[in-house]
Amino acid sequence: MAVVTADTVDVVLPCLNEAGALPWVLARIPAGWRALVVDNGSTDGSADIARSLGATVVAEPRRGFGAACHAGLLAAEAQFVCFCDCDASLDPGLLAGFVRAVAAGEADLVLGRRRPRSRGAWPLHARAGNLALCRMLRRRTALRLHDLGPMRAARREALLGLDLTDRRSGYPLQMVVRAADAGWRVREQDVPYLPRTGKSKVTGTWRGTWHAVRDMRAVLAELPHATALGGVR
Repeated sequence: MAVVTADTVDVVLPCLNEAGALPWVLARIPAGWRALVVDNGSTDGSADIARSLGATVVAEPRRGFGAACHAGLLAAEAQFVCFCDCDASLDPGLLAGFVRAVAAGEADLVLGRRRPRSRGAWPLHARAGNLALCRMLRRRTALRLHDLGPMRAARREALLGLDLTDRRSGYPLQMVVRAADAGWRVREQDVPYLPRTGKSKVTGTWRGTWHAVRDMRAVLAELPHATALGGVR
């Protein structure tokens, strides 16, 4: 079992105009972990706020959720890498349990299954799109997942080995698909889902949800990647 210490975890936080949420999010990063705030072209001073609160800021000018996430992964140096939205809808403090499960060898990839704490936390269109994708994922990989949310943890070297290429909304799904193809043990863990601060850039509208589903359907149409031959590194 790997030993988890304060300097063995990096948390990737993709960020586009999240000035209002950053103080809440960064205050909940476990002590000693490094917060990597990936600024995806913010115009509200998010990068300066993140720096002032002790985070490491990574600039990614190419717009796209996947572009921001992957820039954070490439900037990470720790043994374990976590991902979490930067909009105060999810508590990054809960990632400690995710990392423990990976370090103990109980799972190779731990995903947060969002459990809404209020009616407005997860709009109907976003929930419907997520459900449809989970069903398509089940047919593609046989994984019986309930959520493809952004909160997750895995080993850095193993993630890099997946050779992820999507730079849009399909990035989180591609990670799961390629992990499944490579024989990873994927596990869900319930996490409270709170109303986000500000408006979602991906699934804030029916149109945004449709574009996200379209990106993800393209990922599901991919043939198994060569990494499937190697398994977890």
